[in-house]
Amino acid sequence: MPDVAIAAPNEAAADAGERAALAGGNAVDAAVAAVLVTMVNEVGLVSLSSGGFVTVQPPGSGPAWTVDGWMDMPGRGLDVPPGTGTWDVHTSYGGGVDITIGPGSVAVHGALLALGEAHAREGSLPWAELVAPAVEVARGGFRLGAASRYYLEHVHDSIFGWDPVSSAAVHDPTGAVTTEPLVVPGLVDTLEALARTGPHALNSGELGRAIGADVRARGGLLGPEDLAGYRTVTRPSILHRTGPWSLSTTPSPSVGGVCVAAMLRLLDGRPRGGWDEAEVARLVEVQRAVLGHRHAHLDRAEDPEGAARDLLALLADGGELPGSGSTAHVSTADSDGRACAVTVSSGYFSGMVAAGTGVWLNNSLGEQELNARGLHAAPPGTRLQSNMAPTVARHDDGSVLAVGSPGASRISTAVVQVLAGYVGGMSLEEAVRHPRVHVHRAGTPEEEVQVETVLSMYFGGVGVALAHPDGRLLAAADPRREGAVRTVTGGAAARG
Repeated sequence: MPDVAIAAPNEAAADAGERAALAGGNAVDAAVAAVLVTMVNEVGLVSLSSGGFVTVQPPGSGPAWTVDGWMDMPGRGLDVPPGTGTWDVHTSYGGGVDITIGPGSVAVHGALLALGEAHAREGSLPWAELVAPAVEVARGGFRLGAASRYYLEHVHDSIFGWDPVSSAAVHDPTGAVTTEPLVVPGLVDTLEALARTGPHALNSGELGRAIGADVRARGGLLGPEDLAGYRTVTRPSILHRTGPWSLSTTPSPSVGGVCVAAMLRLLDGRPRGGWDEAEVARLVEVQRAVLGHRHAHLDRAEDPEGAARDLLALLADGGELPGSGSTAHVSTADSDGRACAVTVSSGYFSGMVAAGTGVWLNNSLGEQELNARGLHAAPPGTRLQSNMAPTVARHDDGSVLAVGSPGASRISTAVVQVLAGYVGGMSLEEAVRHPRVHVHRAGTPEEEVQVETVLSMYFGGVGVALAHPDGRLLAAADPRREGAVRTVTGGAAARG
C-alpha cells in the first residue's frame, strides 16, 4: 500500500481520505473519499450537484491528464426565453455580488461522473467503500464549518430561504443560521444509492430522472435528458516547465488553468527567494496583464479553446501581454509517484433542494461573472466557463505535488502565488501562509489591487500535498479556511 499525503477542506473530509489510505487506497482513492464528504458537509460551498475538474499525475513518466466534469448548459428540447425560472439577488459577500438564482439557474452537473472516471482510471478501492464516509457524515449530522457559516450569514434568507426544505435545514426556530447538527431529509438515501449504483446515479439513474423532473416542474431548464446525456471529457493537462518542476493544470474550458499557466510563464521563475517588494510589484503586473486579457478576450470568446491556445502560444514564443462563487478543493499525493488535485463547485447555489433527494442544486447558470455572454445564451450541451485550476506537478527527482484552491476569480492568483513561492525557495507552509495580492476586475475602470493585510478566506484556501521518492510526505492546508491535513505512512496516520 502506498503512503499518502492529504490536504482537505475540513477534518471530516481529511478523515475520509485517511480512511481510504489506511485501507490500502492510493492518492486518487483518498481524494475521491475526501471530496465526497465535502459535498455533504460544506453547505453553501459545494454539494452533490456540482461541477468540477480532476487533474491526475499518474506514476512513472506518463503525462498528467484532467477529467472535465464541469457544468453543461441545459434545455434540450425546450424553447424558452432567457431568464425563465430565475430572479436576481444581491449580497455583500465577496465584496458585493449580483447572483441569479432559482430553478432556471441550475446547470447540468458532472463532478460525480468526473470522480468516477478518475477512480476507474487510477483508483484501487471499491467505489462503495469511498462513498461510505460521506454516508456516515450525513446520517450522523454535521455542524456548519466556518466557511459555510460565513457565506450563509449573508445569504441564508435570500438564497437558502425560498425553498421550504432548504430553509428548514439551515435555520433554527428563530430564523437564524442553525448551530445544531444538520441532518438533511433524503440525503442518506441518495448517498446509499450513489454507493450502490455508482457515480452515474445523479445523472442517468432514477435520482437523475427525479432531479430533472423536479427542476422542470418548477420552471427550470434542466431536464432528465440533459442529465442522462452528460459526458465527461478527459484531456491532456496544460504543461508548464519551471525550474526542475513540470506543472500540469486544467485546460480550457477552465479559464482558471489557462490563467495559471500564463501567469507562471510571465513570472519566469520568480520570485527568487521570497516575495519582496519588487517581486510583488512584478506579480501585480503579471496579474494585471493576464486577468485583463481574460476580461477582454477569453470571457467573451466565441471559441474559448482557440482563444486559450492563442494566448499560451503567444507566451511560449516569448511574447508579453498588454497591460464562484463558492468552491472546495482536495489535494493528495502518494509514494508511488501519483498526485491528484480535485476542485468542485456548485456556484452560489440556486436555493433549491431537489424533491426527496436532500441535494441542494447548483446555480452555475447564474454566476454572472462566468457567463459574460448572458444568461441562457449558450446552446444546450455547451460546457460553461470555470475559474478552477487543480494542478499537479512532477519534479525531476520523482517527487510529485498536487495543489489547488477555492476562491472564484482569486483561484488562479492564489495557486500561482503558492506555486511560485514554493518553487522559488519557500517551504510549503511559508508559501501557503504568505499574504496574497489580487488584481480585482483587471482591465476595467473598476480595477483594484487588493492586498491582504490580515489572512482572509476571500483570498482562497489553498491545499497542497507533496510526496518525495524517498517516502517523505508533506501536506499544507490554508489557515484562511478550516483546512486539515493527514499523512499515512506504513499503515499509520498522522495529523499535520
